[in-house]
Amino acid sequence: MQFTPQLDSIFPFAEEIGKTTYQALQQVKGICSLAHKTASTELTKLATPPSPKPLNPLPQEMLFKIQKMNNDILETDWEDAQKGYYPHSVLFENDLPDVLVNYSQIWLDMPKIWQRLRDKKYQDFDQTIDREGYPSYYLQNFHHQTNGYLSDQSADLYDLQVEIVFNGSANAMRRRIIPPLKQGLEVFSDVAPQQTRILDIACGTGMALRNLRAAFPKASLFGTDLSPAYLRKANQILSAIPGTLPQLLQANAEELPYSDGYFHGTSCVFLFHELPPQARQAVINEAFRVTKPGGTFVICDSIQAFEYPDFEPIMENFPTMFHEPYYRHYVTDDLNERLETAGFDNIETQNHFMSKYWIARKPVG
Repeated sequence: MQFTPQLDSIFPFAEEIGKTTYQALQQVKGICSLAHKTASTELTKLATPPSPKPLNPLPQEMLFKIQKMNNDILETDWEDAQKGYYPHSVLFENDLPDVLVNYSQIWLDMPKIWQRLRDKKYQDFDQTIDREGYPSYYLQNFHHQTNGYLSDQSADLYDLQVEIVFNGSANAMRRRIIPPLKQGLEVFSDVAPQQTRILDIACGTGMALRNLRAAFPKASLFGTDLSPAYLRKANQILSAIPGTLPQLLQANAEELPYSDGYFHGTSCVFLFHELPPQARQAVINEAFRVTKPGGTFVICDSIQAFEYPDFEPIMENFPTMFHEPYYRHYVTDDLNERLETAGFDNIETQNHFMSKYWIARKPVG
């Protein structure tokens, strides 16, 4: 179910009405997300033993700052639609029936999460799950997901869970990769839109690809992921939108199955904080290899301690709350240096809400 306001031909103040509607919808998402996190946190406290590492309390001024950052990214999201980076319709996509079904499943899955927390099992998988061929660092119950990233249920619940974590702004964060990709593709102005190739590494359920399809309606889109379950979900989501279906492949991002210099643009969203250091470098090296000279690589991931030292309590809480074993190293890892080691140059960074972005170019020649 999608709600797309058709206001331009009806009201003289359509732009302001559309913006107000978008902001109101996002506020509702934020309120619902906060209510869920409060309720689930309190129930988890009752159902599990006290954590050996208590969570850091967050001062009121930090909460106000987070709210301002959230408001800022929503403003940027709307402005980028106004600038034509993507259509306004993507701001209002809302699969409400799926949300309601998946939300009930989140609560039904809670007892399993509590049991793993009580037993301190963070690499726990059902016997029916095939774990052969995956790197050991991948076989984790990231976010306390039942069966990690290797089940259809996990794939069904993932996007709603991430939206709740980020107060309904996860897609707004994903869309921040679009402006730098569009700007980077200007160097290939002699390439026909339908011949432009863009790869999303570790595409998961395809939410970044869904946004990329709206921004690049004629481009050839590609996605890779390690999880067959998440690729099945991505295929389901992407099949329901207009345009050519992106080509999806199961692949380890450390060994991409593409020839050198195949893509005009490359992206990677919410992966690097779930990789150990050596894997981060290997993925960046592969992104460099498959990107064309002159092409752009954009990373979206968590904020880091470099820019937000006052957010240290949040960065300390996050891996404890969501089982992110590589996160503490990530927040102090120098990805600029890793990108330069791979061969990228003209590297710039941005921060939007709780995400950081690296925009890197592959030199020509």
